[in-house]
Amino acid sequence: MKAKKQKRQGDFQKIQLKVGKKKPKAENATNVNFKSKAIHLPEQLKHADSGPTTHRQLDIKDLLSKLHHINSNIKQGALVGLRVLLSAQPTLIELHASAVLSEVAALFTDKDGSVRAAAVRLLRFIAQCISAERVAPFFPLLSAHLTCAMTHISEAIQEDALRVLDVLLEHYPGLLSQRHTVLLTNFLELISQKRKAGTGQDKSGKGGFALTISTNRSVTAQQWRLTVLLRLGSFLQAVVEERPLEEGVTSMIGLGMWAGEKGSVTSVDVSWEEHVFGKGRIQVFENSGAVPTSHSTYRLRPDSKAVAGMNKELCSAETVQGFAGTLVPLMLEIWVEAAGGDRVQTDSGHLLSAEAMALMFQILTILQLLRRLTPQRDQQDILDAWFRNSYLTDFKHHFMKNFPYGLLEVARHRKKADGKRIRQQQVAAGTVAGGNVEPLALNVTLCQVMVTLSLRGQDHVEAEDADWLGPIRGFIRETLSSGGKLSSKHLAALLEVVWRMIVTQRSRVVTDDLLQAVYVQYQQRNLAVSVRTLLLHFFSQLYIQEHQNHPHIARSRILARWLASLPVQLVQLGSRNPQLSAQLLETIHPAAARGNKDLLQSLQKNACNIYDPQEGSVVVLPVDSQKRLVQILHFLPTFPAELLACLSQVCNTGRVSASLATMLVRTIHLRSPLSGWSSSSQDVPVKDVDYLSFCFTTLTGFSSEMLQALQDTDEDGLMPSSTLSPLSVFTTTLEQFLHHWDVVEEVCHCLDSLGSRAQCFDVIQNAIIKNLCGLVVVPDCVCAAILRCVPRLLDVNFLPSDTLLHFLSDCCLSMLSLLLQLEQSARKRDAVWEACFAALSTVPRLLRLVLQSLHVGDLCEEELPVLAQILSLLLQHTQLRNHMMANASLLQHIIQDLTHFYGGETREQWLTDLLYCYSVTLSGHRANMGMRDIY
Repeated sequence: MKAKKQKRQGDFQKIQLKVGKKKPKAENATNVNFKSKAIHLPEQLKHADSGPTTHRQLDIKDLLSKLHHINSNIKQGALVGLRVLLSAQPTLIELHASAVLSEVAALFTDKDGSVRAAAVRLLRFIAQCISAERVAPFFPLLSAHLTCAMTHISEAIQEDALRVLDVLLEHYPGLLSQRHTVLLTNFLELISQKRKAGTGQDKSGKGGFALTISTNRSVTAQQWRLTVLLRLGSFLQAVVEERPLEEGVTSMIGLGMWAGEKGSVTSVDVSWEEHVFGKGRIQVFENSGAVPTSHSTYRLRPDSKAVAGMNKELCSAETVQGFAGTLVPLMLEIWVEAAGGDRVQTDSGHLLSAEAMALMFQILTILQLLRRLTPQRDQQDILDAWFRNSYLTDFKHHFMKNFPYGLLEVARHRKKADGKRIRQQQVAAGTVAGGNVEPLALNVTLCQVMVTLSLRGQDHVEAEDADWLGPIRGFIRETLSSGGKLSSKHLAALLEVVWRMIVTQRSRVVTDDLLQAVYVQYQQRNLAVSVRTLLLHFFSQLYIQEHQNHPHIARSRILARWLASLPVQLVQLGSRNPQLSAQLLETIHPAAARGNKDLLQSLQKNACNIYDPQEGSVVVLPVDSQKRLVQILHFLPTFPAELLACLSQVCNTGRVSASLATMLVRTIHLRSPLSGWSSSSQDVPVKDVDYLSFCFTTLTGFSSEMLQALQDTDEDGLMPSSTLSPLSVFTTTLEQFLHHWDVVEEVCHCLDSLGSRAQCFDVIQNAIIKNLCGLVVVPDCVCAAILRCVPRLLDVNFLPSDTLLHFLSDCCLSMLSLLLQLEQSARKRDAVWEACFAALSTVPRLLRLVLQSLHVGDLCEEELPVLAQILSLLLQHTQLRNHMMANASLLQHIIQDLTHFYGGETREQWLTDLLYCYSVTLSGHRANMGMRDIY
């Protein structure tokens, strides 16, 4: 037994482990040792670039992913990081607009207020960087989230939704106005809720909604309603302003002035499917053949891509009535509650607190905007009639009972315990936006709303409305006549009320009463330009548009007095305000065309000042106004000699264009009896003597005083007299010469069209002999004008006097000498040569006198080449050759003297050219004579 036990222990011996000794390895242990080497791939193992990051190394994707985190602080930090990142890298906004807008919009309804505030700030920043065209594809999503926020059960989310609405209204009013179908209902649900199914609409006229009161808000119920109404007014304003122009057929003047009192244009819709198989031709005319506007109202077919119900909402009076039928009762209830609270503070109903005044102003503004939702005139009339029938009694009771209103001064006592509460209310209710309403603005807006409810002048209606139209008229008269300075905004609203009352009531007493008040305001001094422009535009449009349709306006004494003052104002204004002067002329012109007696008398009295050649309006105003002033001359009653003298200087001074000067000459010609137009009255506008004096003065271009002053001048432009230039020619500038030449052409045309040319030439001849023949210094433009005019007026049966012929000879020879020295313009040389040629070829004996005055022996050596060049010019002209050959003996004598003077072996080139021209002319003349002998 012992041997077996030892043998078994030898096979399975247990190794004794000792403390501190290393455990021996097992015999079957696996060797796990290995060796490795590092492989470096820097390009392959490099991390991908994720784009710009924040200071925390977060890119835009990381920040967007954090917006879904449950922690509000992380979401708020991500929004702040997004704003910082997008501020540093604006290009990321365009690249990630879809993702950023969708994620930010989802936070409009977040339960944490700080997250919502950060989302609104980020949205405002993004809206400043992206245009409406870029946001348009994503705007339905923004609108949907806005709707969710406005209808949310949490009052805090509703308040922040209005801040989101402010951002969208500021940057994307056009896109937001297209979602009005849903948003208008959301506005109603912010301040009210639907009545129970059993109650419905009661007999008191209340709609299907009832006002709600929440105790969980940080502001009072009245402040919350005012806040909502402020946003509703801004939204309706965007809907009205962003309407396409082809739908906005009512033209607005100034600051919304006189809307709805003009004609309207109805769009033309043609359905071609109805005429596909028809054999008849379709004719569609637009604008009655006139030039179409840039925004045409013609549509080939209705727009099928429009949002469902949008056009119906914008243009249909029925849909506006449906919305107004719910909103107006709610606003009346709001005002009743606010007015009841104010009556507790004071016994005077016409004094309102700042909050109540802001509330009433906003209610009245919304009423105005509701009317403007329908652009068509007929729809507005339907809506006005509906408002009158439905709410006139309520408006008179609630609004007109204590009219006009004033501001109630309330002493505010500070309470330290409620300071935080007061600050919260001021921030939440937007006291800055809604509390700064002036009493004048409130009263004027109330007048605007009420006058739209008055019907056009009928005796029974006028008597029925006298109880509330009388106070309005008294308020307007007192406000305009008090002498106080009004802003352009308030004045525009007052003038709109005046316009409406004048047109609708159709009473001469009312018209003169209101216009007298406006005229008092108009006569004030030191008015702002915008205010003066508004008043001028009001009177102008009232006269131009309503003059013929309303006799009580046409017979107004105030309007006649205002028209008579316009020419005086035009003279006093001068060049200080060209825009205002142009507006004055826009009224003077049609009034003169209509033959307004008062205006024409005033215009006649101030004509010399208006058309003064130095400081008159005709020379200091822009071209368009100058043209209108010339057109007004068609209607001026008479043209005295003083006025014609001024007009002649206007044509010659060069301060009006040549085309306008010719237009002025043509106008005077048409007003003259000599033009052939018969006049029914004995008092002719222009006397014959005055007309011919005007023509001669304009023809010369210089007055007698100016010509006398030139006789003693020593200016550089003066060419001294000589044998070849008997007159001392004063050279004018190129611009002055060409301007005068164009005027001379028109004067010659007018004189040529007179009945008796012989009598006309006799008058012009005597004028030339009396005023010009004794002069030594003559301007070049005067010489050219005389040489141009005399041939055109000369009758074949009339022989000019010797005095005139000698003066024409001197002018012609002097201008020919000047022609060789001109180096300025080809047009001036052509004009001078044309005038000389016309005179030499038309006026009898003129060429002979010119040749007889050429004495070679009296010329110095420097003048001989000039003489040769003059003769060469005359010989080279084909139509003058026969006239030259008719004076062949004189010409031969002159050439012989020249040849005799240079009788040496060498000849000058100018003499060679002259002899060649003479030989060619002589041989051609002999050939022509031989051909005539043959035949």
